[in-house]
Amino acid sequence: MKKGTVWTITIVAIVAILVIWVVKGYNGLVTAEETVTTEWANVESQYQRRADLIPNLVSTVKGYAAHEQETLDAVVSARAKATQMSVDAKDLTPEKLKEFQAAQGEVGSALGRLLMITENYPDLKANQNFMALQEQLEGTENRIQVARQKFNATAQTYNTMIRRFPKNLLAGIFGFDKKAYFEADEAAQKAPSVQF
Repeated sequence: MKKGTVWTITIVAIVAILVIWVVKGYNGLVTAEETVTTEWANVESQYQRRADLIPNLVSTVKGYAAHEQETLDAVVSARAKATQMSVDAKDLTPEKLKEFQAAQGEVGSALGRLLMITENYPDLKANQNFMALQEQLEGTENRIQVARQKFNATAQTYNTMIRRFPKNLLAGIFGFDKKAYFEADEAAQKAPSVQF
């Protein structure tokens, strides 16, 4: 074989290997990003489930505690604000995720106040509809927590992938950005005071 032919074959082989590496790396990054997007959709789905349960819960409580209108209005208002808040999975910045968490936190806080009302209404606590809704809401809160944990794990895998060499080169070239994580609310950092 001629020396020029060997060089040509070598260069073609190197270019082919490089192209295969780029294609495989790019497809891996796309798959990881799509997994993060899917997990984000799962989080939003659980929050939507909670938002869908709230009107039924409010209606049930309204029948028993009509004069607790301020709390009922707070729940409805928080739900409306949270359902209007939308974060695109492609643009999960820490700021936008924090804003989303704040809106969802308001819903949780308002629901907590609503559920505390039931202590004053023994008939409401015994109502089958209310008990079923409360169980569904508790289950939904657990599902939200699991979905958030899965999202964070998936985001961590993706973020690690785009930061490690040599895929960080591909991530930079093709514009794959870091995804934000769910973090604990600042209020959760303080231990509640227990008084006897």
